[in-house]
Amino acid sequence: MVTEHTILPTNGRAPGLPPSLSPGRIEHLARRVTAAPDAARTTTTAPYTGSPLADLPVSSPGDVEDAFARARVAQKLWAALPLRQRKKILLRFHDLVLARQDEVLDLMQAENGKTRRDAFLEVTDIAITSRYYARNAGAYLKPRRRRGAIPVLTHTTELRHPKGVVTVISPWNYPLSMAAGDAIPALLAGNAVVQKPDTQTALTALWALDLMHEAGLPADVWQMVVGRGSSLGGALMENADYMMFTGSTASGRRIARDAGQRLIGASLELGGKNAMIVLDDADIERAADGAVAACFPSAGQLCVSVERLYVAESLRDRFVAAFVAAFVARTKRLRIGAAYDYGVDVGSLTNPSQLETVTRHVDDAVAKGATVLAGGRARPDLGPLFYEPTILTDVTPDMTLHDHETFGPVVSVYSFRTVDEAVARANATPYGLNAAVWTGNGSRGRAVAARVHAGTVNVNEAFAAAWGSVDAPMGGMGDSGLGRRHGADGILKYTEPQTVAHQRIQGFTPPARVSHGTWAALLTRALKMMKAAGVR
Repeated sequence: MVTEHTILPTNGRAPGLPPSLSPGRIEHLARRVTAAPDAARTTTTAPYTGSPLADLPVSSPGDVEDAFARARVAQKLWAALPLRQRKKILLRFHDLVLARQDEVLDLMQAENGKTRRDAFLEVTDIAITSRYYARNAGAYLKPRRRRGAIPVLTHTTELRHPKGVVTVISPWNYPLSMAAGDAIPALLAGNAVVQKPDTQTALTALWALDLMHEAGLPADVWQMVVGRGSSLGGALMENADYMMFTGSTASGRRIARDAGQRLIGASLELGGKNAMIVLDDADIERAADGAVAACFPSAGQLCVSVERLYVAESLRDRFVAAFVAAFVARTKRLRIGAAYDYGVDVGSLTNPSQLETVTRHVDDAVAKGATVLAGGRARPDLGPLFYEPTILTDVTPDMTLHDHETFGPVVSVYSFRTVDEAVARANATPYGLNAAVWTGNGSRGRAVAARVHAGTVNVNEAFAAAWGSVDAPMGGMGDSGLGRRHGADGILKYTEPQTVAHQRIQGFTPPARVSHGTWAALLTRALKMMKAAGVR
């Protein structure tokens, strides 16, 4: 196991909370939780230090019921509000997020343990999402003329109605992007939202809610409850008109089953074991930079980050060795630590269970013969949950992390001889969330990308190109989920389509004094003429 490394810690142990997270500010956000005045309380801890962070009320199933009851009243008024007014609120929210970003950057770092640069990506994501849907919701939601059954005589219109009250269950790893990003299109479509953010990062979600109210969102249109899924999940499902969930595949299967029983829709973004393919014509230096960006953001706690890296064996001199050397060198130069500024490259894991998983996966692989090229150990000298960015080779199928998602700063490197082999190995997983292809030939890269079984595939980028293309759908295949966020799918899933067809003058039944046989012959002739004329 490699113990020599040049990963640079920040000076000293993790800092305390920044002034923006005063007890009064934290208590103000905690009051946004929908819970009874005498609710039980729970305390979260700061990943950087393990110190207490926030004292939050715990919602009960009855609180969830009350939230839905209020939401149903508020939703009718919200949906009746002209879309242009809903859009104005979202655009004000956009401006407030950018203007007050330092507050939420501090919050995300304090609750999640990520670096400031990773937290900032969430700020940009929410600004882009707010602007995109505010500018495009009108086009997506407006009544659309559709071809009628009988040209000219049938006037057909497709309408879009809000589902009603949407349940959003959001995770801890991207607490602003996943919380606000899924609520924004649901709200613009005229729905109310009852949301359960993960308790560990609830303050970030509550900050977004607080800012949305400051932007003008009426009371009870967006509410948040806090508590364990085992306690609140039943009430959240039983009252929902639609379910949006981001989390584990196991939980997603249960939600899909329960949504099916209720005959409501569900959108699920679940796990992944994402692959990156480095073709033999790739620029080694750029690909090595791309691998670092793909594997270690948010300490690898990112649903679209890369955990499997396939590098082409090539006639070019020592291509695999040269790439791996460049990748390892960059990884060993990463600065790991805690700081409320932009000076750190890799932050902390978020919770003890994640550290336990990462440690167990790496230790299991090493015990069974894997080679550690970088990292491979926890860093308690920096804080309770730090783990070094880790690169492994000689990983075999009997090792847990070969097939199972680690969700940490760990990547396994393999080589391949042909593109067919690379694609087959990338696809040899039940998951299908994200992938990356690195090449010097864009058209070749896109052709390989189209063969990869994943909802998004990036060429010469890790994940940001596809994720940031909010006009295109984003989601998983296979065990990585159902449904899509972003683009048209990301807002239309929160609506019920309705067809209104007005038949004028004459329909499909024969007019008076025309026999059914004669009428059938006339319609048959008309259908043949429409085909010959190219009518769609």
